Amino acid sequence: MINVTKSYLPPLDEYTQLIETIWRNSQLTNRGPLVKRLEGEICKKLNLNNLLFVSNGTIAIQLAIKALNIKDEVITTPFSYVATTNSLLWEGCTPVFCDITTDTLCIDPDKIENLITPNTTAILATHVFGIPCDVEAIEQIATKYNLKVIYDAAHAFGVEYKNKNIFDYGDVSTCSFHATKLFHTIEGGSVTARDPKVLRLITLYHSFGHIGDDYYTQGINGKNCEFHAAMGLCNLPKLDELIYERKNHSEHYTSLLSGTIISRPSIPENTLYNYAYYPVVFKDETKLIKAKNLLFNNGINTRRYFYPSLNNLPFLTEYYSCPVSEDISKRVLCLPLYHDLEKENIEKICIIINSI
Repeated sequence: MINVTKSYLPPLDEYTQLIETIWRNSQLTNRGPLVKRLEGEICKKLNLNNLLFVSNGTIAIQLAIKALNIKDEVITTPFSYVATTNSLLWEGCTPVFCDITTDTLCIDPDKIENLITPNTTAILATHVFGIPCDVEAIEQIATKYNLKVIYDAAHAFGVEYKNKNIFDYGDVSTCSFHATKLFHTIEGGSVTARDPKVLRLITLYHSFGHIGDDYYTQGINGKNCEFHAAMGLCNLPKLDELIYERKNHSEHYTSLLSGTIISRPSIPENTLYNYAYYPVVFKDETKLIKAKNLLFNNGINTRRYFYPSLNNLPFLTEYYSCPVSEDISKRVLCLPLYHDLEKENIEKICIIINSI
């Protein structure tokens, strides 16, 4: 089976060398030397002022919500993974869904202001498939109404917009380092904050709220371990090579797929993209289902990502109409994309899709 994604695994001896250091110093967790080293290496690679390595991308969002003291209504996107909405609900916030644009598939800033009420405290937006949101328009709205901004940048590791790392936008940016991601630590995630004081608070929150015998605040366990950090340290130097391979595969897809059956989201100008996914939008859901079934019957696994539109989740108590998201979520399909995907398999996939 050709899967929709495949985790990159470094040479085993490289990983083993780092694992041996864990055996030597016997520190497995509680912000060991490899965790701190990974944070420093990522900051250096991405030109960031700060980054905290946490246990996963979902807890990263929850920590950000807590540290920014976000309550009540939060305007968010219906076109994202369910973790974005679940994080708001878990922290007692009310998600208010704002529809998306048809080109980038990110939250539509032109529709945000009409949803703002006296109870609105923040905007939580997703850089969908690593495509940057309209960060400038969102920043203007947030400043005008004194709102906090969190970006779910789970897909956007390595992305830059206007020569600035995408993690530098918003009050807080979070990322996922899950095994399916471009850069992974098996399980993991990160938080980057504009205000170092916010990151300091998140650091306390993610470690039970105390340092040694000094207790500062309430907290949870959002820490990550040395073994996951070791995987990240092995994978980070391969980032440029992995992006290069994905870029080549994406361009090969684009050269072969017929524009009569599918379209592709647009990447804004001045974006250094990471080619984290290869989504295609079919003309209608019937064609998508036919393509998905044909591909599966030929040993190719694809994913309806994102489906359903989150404003239609069955456990929500209030419905917000998002016709663009509801429509596109029924027609979007992510095709296999990973570092060592063979050209022959890309061509096979394109032949099947073009045959519909």
